[in-house]
Order: sequence, then C-alpha cells, then structure tokens
Amino acid sequence: MAQELLGKRIAILATDRFEEAELSEPRRALLEAGADAADVIAPHAGSIQGMNHDEVGHKLPVDRTLDEARPEEYDALLLPGGVANPDRLRMNEAAVRFIRAIYDQRKPIAAICHGPWTLIEADIVRGRTVTSWPSLKTDLKNAGATWVDREVVIDGGLVTSRKPDDIPAFNKAIIETFRKGVPAQQRSAA
Repeated sequence: MAQELLGKRIAILATDRFEEAELSEPRRALLEAGADAADVIAPHAGSIQGMNHDEVGHKLPVDRTLDEARPEEYDALLLPGGVANPDRLRMNEAAVRFIRAIYDQRKPIAAICHGPWTLIEADIVRGRTVTSWPSLKTDLKNAGATWVDREVVIDGGLVTSRKPDDIPAFNKAIIETFRKGVPAQQRSAA
C-alpha cells in the first residue's frame, strides 16, 4: 500500500444524489494512498443516496454531519458531483461556510463534474483556471474563472475535473496535490 497521504485526513462533502463513481473511486484512491481518513460529511446523519447518472444507486453511510465536522480537523476537501448534490450543497449555508473555511485555511480542494458549483458559491474561483462538466462553463466564467476543456486542471491547491471518465487522471492529481498542499505563494495570496 502506498503511503503518499499518511497522516492526512480528507473531508468529502456530499449530500443526497451524489454521483457514486465521483465519490467512491476517489475515496478508495485516497485511502489506498495512505490517508488516515476520508470522511463523508453531509448536512444530515444516517446515509446519503448515490446516483449512477440518472439511475438510483447505493446509499452511503455518513461519517459526520456538517454540524459535527470542523474544517481545522482536515487537510483537504473533495467535492464530488452529480447534478443535485452540488446544487443542494450550494444552497446550504453551512456547506458553503465549510468549503470557504477549508480554502481560507489554505488547504487543497478538489471538485469534479458539477462539484465546482459549490466553489462558485464559496467565491473561490475568481482568477482561477478550472474545468467542469460543460454545462457549468458559463457559470464559472461569470464567477471570474477561466474555464478550459481538459480532463483535469490543477491551479495551485485547486483541482478540478470534468466527468467520471476522467477519474483516473483526477485521482492521480488529487493524491499529488493533497500530498504537497497549497503552494506557499498561493497561501500568502489567498
């Protein structure tokens, strides 16, 4: 087992109707890379409902609620997509505050597919180069980001990716970025 992330605790913020592959596959990769934890954090206790595109998928147990989780306890944040998941999270003030707190603490953040919607609400894409599911292109540009069509984009401590097909490249990028952390020049400018 690789140990690139030994000692790291990763927060995975999601809610009902998350895209299963975009949570489960990166989570598995993070744990295989030695992360001490990859906690699923949700607005409510119990479990959250996964989706496989338009089909109902499996439920996933919630490790901690947003009320219980503290950004300072984590080294990085993963935001999976699915259309409804980030749409619901961006309307949840506690979720937006959690994302912004991770950013303000100069910790890396990764978002895939529709996940960058929450980054817009947390006001952290302005001046950044990002990618996403193509339907978010205009939203991200209107929020001040430069949108590009690539399988993965790393802009300092921010990692974004387009879709489930890009998960292998996304996993590689998040492991490397979560291992290194946010570059010093970005920490001082954020």
